[in-house]
Amino acid sequence: MATALDVENMIDPNRLASTVAAKWDEWNGLRAGWLAEKVELNKFVFARDTTTTSVSKTGWSNSTTTPYICQIYDNLLANYSAAIFPRDQWFKFFPKDAKSAAAGKAKVVQSYMEAKAKESDLQTTVKDLLDDWVLYGNCFATVDYLREGNTLETGEQVRGYSGPKLIRISPYDIVFDPTVASFSASPKIVRSLLSIGQVAELAQDENSGFAEVFERMVENRRASASNSQQEKSAAFIADGFNSLESYYSSNLVEVLTYYGDLYDVDSGVVHYRSVIKVVDRAYVFQNKPIPTWLGKTPIYHSGWRKRPDNLYAMGPLDNLVGMQYRMDHLENMKADIWDLTAGPMTVNVGHGIEEYDIEPLGQINVGTEGSVSFLTPPPLALQADNQILLIQQKMEEIAGAPRSAMGFRTPGEKTKFEVQVLDGSANKVFTHKASQFQKDLLEQALMAMFEAALKEMTSVEIVASFDASVGMTFFEEITKEDITANGSFVALGARFHEEAGLRTQTLNQMIQVKTSAPDIGVHWSGRTIARLLAEQLNEPTLFTENVQVQEQLSTQKVLKDAEVDLQEDQEAKAELGL
Repeated sequence: MATALDVENMIDPNRLASTVAAKWDEWNGLRAGWLAEKVELNKFVFARDTTTTSVSKTGWSNSTTTPYICQIYDNLLANYSAAIFPRDQWFKFFPKDAKSAAAGKAKVVQSYMEAKAKESDLQTTVKDLLDDWVLYGNCFATVDYLREGNTLETGEQVRGYSGPKLIRISPYDIVFDPTVASFSASPKIVRSLLSIGQVAELAQDENSGFAEVFERMVENRRASASNSQQEKSAAFIADGFNSLESYYSSNLVEVLTYYGDLYDVDSGVVHYRSVIKVVDRAYVFQNKPIPTWLGKTPIYHSGWRKRPDNLYAMGPLDNLVGMQYRMDHLENMKADIWDLTAGPMTVNVGHGIEEYDIEPLGQINVGTEGSVSFLTPPPLALQADNQILLIQQKMEEIAGAPRSAMGFRTPGEKTKFEVQVLDGSANKVFTHKASQFQKDLLEQALMAMFEAALKEMTSVEIVASFDASVGMTFFEEITKEDITANGSFVALGARFHEEAGLRTQTLNQMIQVKTSAPDIGVHWSGRTIARLLAEQLNEPTLFTENVQVQEQLSTQKVLKDAEVDLQEDQEAKAELGL
């Protein structure tokens, strides 16, 4: 069950606004340790040397960093993206009733969503979410319906993109109750900064009821400029500003959007599924039900490594910070020892020692009462490379990024089938995490985009779809009724990525058995095997029923026509005596 926010004197909008602002401060304070960890992780991932990381405290004169945690970060991003988008058709619509599946409706829905995914550049947004997922262990997204366009000076209307769009929410700009059982049940607050001009556009909307609030906002900024306001509640100070005066003079407006249930302490009534927008942490300019059919908050979350009793998940790089510290420590220790070996320190004893420089083939003149000896570091200290290699291997395994993902393989001669089995076992964690991202966020976002299209679509749209079987692009007009269907979307990337190689290998073996063992092969459908093989290879044009018969007939016809042409040519030459 979702958690409700308790509000006393709810009829007072200022009280409601201050309550939402206080809740932002409370939930943001709960994750202070998590934020500090992410700051440290960012320093290690993007470090150019150890002067910006905690390794600088070790005191080594060398400050080299081996950016291995950064390499793992890049490797994970590239491989997760490749696993989730292995081909152009990376998701599929599955109808849930006969009406939705009949008359090609499912195909129309599939074509519409594929077109909107390309037009809205969905893959780029998902890759940005994967970046958050790998770096912070958490990613957040919402869905909006856009109607873009422009009116020229001539009055001509230029249409832009119209349709649903997935929007990334920065992990720094959203807070929630981390102790609730599930993210969907937790109330949430999203923070955004708008310019005064953007807020003025909202005020021009007659249905927003925001004109009065906007006037009060502008008046507060004028009063602040004239120094008539010197004090305000600390709860109204926006994050990132030193004082209320500096906030008012910044030309920015902080908007806190609360999603969830509200409990009115005075009346004892629970207001379910509300959206409340608060500006300047002082005024409420929107308070309405969540605009979704199911009443769920249109914000979606995926965590890399889920924690028990805590909604903030760990990331794949979190456990590697200490190992990166250790590796940089060993690397700079080794470098310092190499420097001391090449230019060792000396111990001077007694008198009569002339001044000297430490250099190759240099000479030191020592009297009878003095002596010079060199301090050579123990040679075992130079064998840190083995430890560094072990640390690197452990870092890859802990992050779920085995070396095979970067093109390396274990030694020894292996068949293709053995390589597929070993890679499948080595990539279990990787495949599991990619499937988790698809299920938790991507499929939910696709359903939200489809729901937004069904709610907001008002005009006929022209959608282009490519038919691989004929190699042509078709344009069709689609209305809201055409895509009104009951079904769900399933991402086809990582879930089938691991099985694709094994399935192809199995199908090849079935073809061999069908040829070599007719008693068994007679019970297997060659047509079905051919269709499955074409699907696995993502080459739908390979399969057409009885295409070989049609091709043979076509070839025979061409041969027959050629024979007729040749005979006619020979007869013509014979008549001419040639």
